Amino acid sequence: MGYEHKPVLLDEVIEALAIRANGFYIDATFGRGGHSRAILQRLGREGQLLAFDKDPTAINSIATDVVSDPRFAIVQGSFTMLMQQVEKRKMTGKVAGILFDFGVSSPQLDDPHRGFSFRHDAPLDMRMDPTSGMPVSEWLNMADEKEIADVIYQYGEERASRRIARAIVNDRVQQPFTHTRQLADLIQRLLPGKKHDIHPATRTFQALRIFINHELEDIEQVLPQAVTALAKGGRLAAISFHSLEDRIVKRFIRDASRPPSVPIAIPVMPDDSQVSLKPVGKKQRASTQEISNNPRARSAVLRVAEKLS
Repeated sequence: MGYEHKPVLLDEVIEALAIRANGFYIDATFGRGGHSRAILQRLGREGQLLAFDKDPTAINSIATDVVSDPRFAIVQGSFTMLMQQVEKRKMTGKVAGILFDFGVSSPQLDDPHRGFSFRHDAPLDMRMDPTSGMPVSEWLNMADEKEIADVIYQYGEERASRRIARAIVNDRVQQPFTHTRQLADLIQRLLPGKKHDIHPATRTFQALRIFINHELEDIEQVLPQAVTALAKGGRLAAISFHSLEDRIVKRFIRDASRPPSVPIAIPVMPDDSQVSLKPVGKKQRASTQEISNNPRARSAVLRVAEKLS
């Protein structure tokens, strides 16, 4: 079954990448290929696009015109393999632009069998690659209370994390957690008196998804690789959907665009030669019109930087 996916901040991304017809580009988060298709449309015969995606369903969804395009190649796997694939192609320091569109895609959320959402009662899985790793249900039924609480607080910023973890550990003795509705109903029972703009289980589901897929660790691992891969003048564009992702991107660009700090007492000028990036413009958000067409774009933040040397 097909699920609609609208690429977020598409016009802004294409402008940010400043696409050259003969350039080598990377879409590190293929999803359903909306950004990739737009990049390919702007490449000439000598241009190339390399894409990554963990999800075999995304790989299988590639339209014939894209997968048969000789300028296009895709790798099923984490974007943490970026440098491995760039070196394999002898393109280190030659990549013209790299796009990251972090987080879960709309088709993953909308597919009830994937267990990312509590809108449907489905197996509590949440793996972006369902062929590897541990589903959330398995981890939730074996982890200790403190570990569960720490994950929910750290990755979901949920203040009631300890109460939720305690209830999970108590309830799983009688009935192990296997489905999304079990967990969502438990959290709703725990937090019934609060007025929520969002479902009270939202933060916990976000936390478990981020944790089980190593999402933040992967971002921290790949950003330095991206700088190494880029050519001088190459662009890095990163779309984040919540503060934890955006904080990592923001700090990385900030640190890479400043020379190493020197103690005030030492009469040495900062070494600008070690500055690798410069920010391009300010962070960008979706327009009111885009949000009206695609409500999931409301939390998207785009940051752009350019390789200096």
